[in-house]
Amino acid sequence: MKITPAQPHRSRRGFLATALSGTLGMAALTACGSDDRPATRGSALTPLQAAVAERPVANGNDALQRLTEGNARFAANQARHLDEGADRRIAVSSGQHPFATVLGCVDSRVPVELVFDRGLGDLVVVRSAGEALDHSVIGSLEFGVAELGTPLLMVLGHQRCGAVDATIKSVDARMSADHGDIDFLVDAITPAVQEVAGRPGDRLTNAIHANVAHVLTELRKSPVLGPLEKAGKVKLVGAYYELDTGKVVIR
Repeated sequence: MKITPAQPHRSRRGFLATALSGTLGMAALTACGSDDRPATRGSALTPLQAAVAERPVANGNDALQRLTEGNARFAANQARHLDEGADRRIAVSSGQHPFATVLGCVDSRVPVELVFDRGLGDLVVVRSAGEALDHSVIGSLEFGVAELGTPLLMVLGHQRCGAVDATIKSVDARMSADHGDIDFLVDAITPAVQEVAGRPGDRLTNAIHANVAHVLTELRKSPVLGPLEKAGKVKLVGAYYELDTGKVVIR
């Protein structure tokens, strides 16, 4: 299935940017780490804030490193639960500077913020079963990158993905399209399943990895995301979350 979002009108995007500037802010490609983490009262950081202060994110590599570090803490059961307190909630109530956009699955076992040990205002998270793309999903990802200025876009697949497994079963059974909008998900994931047919190794795992690659290929066709990646303004990466270990493997 090929999803090609329509080129947004300049006037519409201009209006959107203007409307957002007062509340969301048109973030530059430098996201706030500790800079927007206020002290409880006064100008000095509290001891806890000082302990978790982070260097600013300047580019996609920095953002990926921050996600990698957070996931390492999560997998080791040493999560610091950053940016979850009342101070942070108040700080982001008037504006946001997320440092990464993540497309993940709706699977309840893959809560993106927890997996990367992040909190309020850190990530733009879009979720669909099997990371299936449609105009709403692509538009939301474009919004995170182009309007909120995140320098990283990650497509996160995961171990034993039910949506991919269901698609394999549907393809094998040659089932007819009679399951409502779930069939859209099957159609979206089918190219990845067909791609790995006959490939050695676990079929489901192979299809999950192929699906992440397929989604990235489609996203690069976006008239918003493609040029930004070519200009070095955003880094697109694929990743795989292991349910058994809690680790995210960058593809």
